[in-house]
Amino acid sequence: MEKIIAQTKKWLLDVVIGCNFCPFAHKEFKNETIKYAIDNSENELLQLEFLHNECEFLDNNPSTETTLIIYPTQYSSFQDFLDWIDKSNDLIEELGYYGTYQLATFHPDYCFEGESPDDASNYTNRSIYPMLHLLREKTILDIALKQEAYLESIPTRNITYALAKGTPYMKMLREACMDV
Repeated sequence: MEKIIAQTKKWLLDVVIGCNFCPFAHKEFKNETIKYAIDNSENELLQLEFLHNECEFLDNNPSTETTLIIYPTQYSSFQDFLDWIDKSNDLIEELGYYGTYQLATFHPDYCFEGESPDDASNYTNRSIYPMLHLLREKTILDIALKQEAYLESIPTRNITYALAKGTPYMKMLREACMDV
């Protein structure tokens, strides 16, 4: 488990922060307000319970800003992961957390709709493991109110960056995170 967390931290530092894909990640990484939660369960009901527990953890720990739920052995298929995202979002809504938490998603084979799987733009959401990023919506709204235009420009800026660097570079950068 320690290796998986170390690899994930390296991915955050080298890819997400290093490429500035999320300009807000550096502060949380530096302040150690990110929880890294590994879910090894193969049972979907247990995975839903795990997600619920992480929401409750954030409820009870305001000093933790966000949680990355890492699935090291599950969801090797991107389509299966997309189905899992739908179920996870349904749970967030069913539990009354809609508007409190939202999910960002990452997967080793992430592919934007309409893009070729080899397109460098996919690396803006390609991680080393399938992951759900459980975010406090209030934090996002606070940022949006202060920097709405900047927030809206981030996806386009990220795609432009990844395309300029190219698929071989983005792939090498991400794969190097496994060498921990």
